[in-house]
Amino acid sequence: MKANSKCSISLFLLFLISVVSCKTANISTSTSTSPARLEDAYSKYEEGAITHRRFKHADLQPLIQQHSASFEVKKLGESVEGRSISSLDWGDGKTKVMLWSQMHGNESTATMSLFDLFNFLAGSGDDYDELRTLLRSTLHLKFIPMINPDGAEQFKRRNALDIDLNRDAISQISPEAVILKAVRDDFDPEFGFNLHDQQIYYNASGTPKQATISVLAPAYNYATDINAVRIKAMQTIVGMNEILQEVVPGHVGRYDDAFEPRAFGDNITKWGTSTILIESGGYPNDPEKQFIRQLNFMIILNALEQIATKSYERYTVDQYFEIPDNDLQLVDLLINEVQVPVNGKYYPVDLGIRRRDMTVGNTYYMSASVDDLGDLQVYYGLEEFDASGLKYVEGKVYETAFESVSAIDKAKTLELLKQGYLAVKVKNGVKGDLHSLPILVLKSTESFSSGWKTGEPTNFFLEKDGLRKYAVVNGYLIDLENPKDQEFKQRVY
Repeated sequence: MKANSKCSISLFLLFLISVVSCKTANISTSTSTSPARLEDAYSKYEEGAITHRRFKHADLQPLIQQHSASFEVKKLGESVEGRSISSLDWGDGKTKVMLWSQMHGNESTATMSLFDLFNFLAGSGDDYDELRTLLRSTLHLKFIPMINPDGAEQFKRRNALDIDLNRDAISQISPEAVILKAVRDDFDPEFGFNLHDQQIYYNASGTPKQATISVLAPAYNYATDINAVRIKAMQTIVGMNEILQEVVPGHVGRYDDAFEPRAFGDNITKWGTSTILIESGGYPNDPEKQFIRQLNFMIILNALEQIATKSYERYTVDQYFEIPDNDLQLVDLLINEVQVPVNGKYYPVDLGIRRRDMTVGNTYYMSASVDDLGDLQVYYGLEEFDASGLKYVEGKVYETAFESVSAIDKAKTLELLKQGYLAVKVKNGVKGDLHSLPILVLKSTESFSSGWKTGEPTNFFLEKDGLRKYAVVNGYLIDLENPKDQEFKQRVY
């Protein structure tokens, strides 16, 4: 009897090992969303009608309607200013997944990627049909691509009531918040994707690398407890991070999970949906976030496959917490050890300069100022410069006015910079006109703001032994002896 029991136990253990091995093998072989295939899918299905971040509600409507044959398109309601808010449904499966974007009107990166994803899901007759069949048969997807169309119209964070929709989940003062809550309650998704943008100055903690993508499984209480709902989100995020580490190693951060009782992500988790926050940050030489748009497409499609196959179950909560924290220690330009004058004496300080983009229609200009100064050894610069031995010196306005901006070229501006001029005047033109010259352009004024203190505009020279070596114009560093080719986004003052 004992011998038979041991035999039975041994056979049972062999059976369990066999089952686990088969399950593991199925998981590893079922994953078709490798980075290479995801990149290929994006290149085939990128929505060509969207090429910049500052699109508006009207730009999306024909794109939504062109998918009415493949998706169930429904008008959910209207914004404060009467713009429609629509959803697109796809798939016949039992597992419900809801994805919503642009709750903040100026956070549009993921919105672009959703339209790329719509093209992919509506496609057929290629190597991705097996994946589409899997997703269609197992998932029911509900997309809301633009929750805040009024904010998008002005490319600003808040809605027309000047309310942050992500702080209106409970009071629901805004019609947009009422719509989102009603859809969530009616649809009751198992998984949710809360899609946002974050400042480009976030970095992966302890590194100079931008947090190009930050992720979070939001907390549902102040204690940030972990339940089964959060665990599934954490596991899925680990799988997404695997993709990102192959494509942009080190550029992923984990967003702060401090509980915000008014936020949609936190409350949707509280209401039983495994919620995944994606925050799109910055990446070198990607001001319109088109590469980050591709990353969103890749990790969302990967996550959908994980959910469809439940392959996220292979990952652990510990792996989730291994993702570095978000930090906020980046500046556009970090100038170290520049000598600044105070009461006739010079003091060595570090200057941290940030250039903020200011929206004008479908484009933007930059406005720079000193963000911090002193000992900035804990900061990282997207561009760093050692100014040891160099002194801060103010510049002048060129006395002779030009007819217009078009009468000046870059060669002339560099010549003027070398002569100590940081600004020129123009007779014709309008204050606010945009230009790409490496010099300040003034209209109807003979002065400009300059300084090195916190909050002051950054327009000055760096000199050594009385010779101008570098110019800082609106936060852009220019080597006067060896100027590099760089893009300037400025306006007429």
